[in-house]
Amino acid sequence: MPPTHLPTAWDDPETRRAWAKLITCAFLGQILWPAVWLGLLLWYVTMSITWTLWLFFVPLLYSFYRAFLQPAYISWAFHTRRLLRAYPWQEFEKPESGIGRIPGATAGDVWLRLPNPERPGEILALILKVHTRSMWWRRRLGRSYSTAKTAQAEKVWFAGDPRFAAVIAAPGPRRLYVLHQCPKDKRGFADPGEASPAALERARRAGVRLPEPQSAMP
Repeated sequence: MPPTHLPTAWDDPETRRAWAKLITCAFLGQILWPAVWLGLLLWYVTMSITWTLWLFFVPLLYSFYRAFLQPAYISWAFHTRRLLRAYPWQEFEKPESGIGRIPGATAGDVWLRLPNPERPGEILALILKVHTRSMWWRRRLGRSYSTAKTAQAEKVWFAGDPRFAAVIAAPGPRRLYVLHQCPKDKRGFADPGEASPAALERARRAGVRLPEPQSAMP
């Protein structure tokens, strides 16, 4: 069972350990992937046997891709911490999920539906866009049949607000992953909808970009 009795997910020692592992891997990747890319590039340039160059071409491209993405992974890890510091864990058993066929989702997008915290009868969808970080979850959610993999995601830990953003995790917690609602405009602001002032303030503390209240605008 998740530590739902704690004020926030961050108050749980196991959650802090899971995040420490996450940020450590992000920083190690920032060091190792560029090193791997440079090493493969040097080998690629200095190899005298021409036909073997093709063996290094794909690893060279992939290591460059990962080195390019690592700063975003570090930023993503710190955003994960802000959400964990703002919201408590909740547990959902066999939450509704699917692939495509909802507004905002492409044919290959996996989605997860969870209740509005202020309107339990209203169910909101969060979309897992295709990304390296989402692959573990995409292989386990959205299936219409049961497998050994889907059984690993029958219970989902959730810290956040499905109207804005949240961290999901496998029980433990493990496999921390951030979900966002699509921004309402090109500036990246989330839609405040009819959320209460307290919910909006908590979302801001969690790092969600929201438009300023009308009373604060000139």
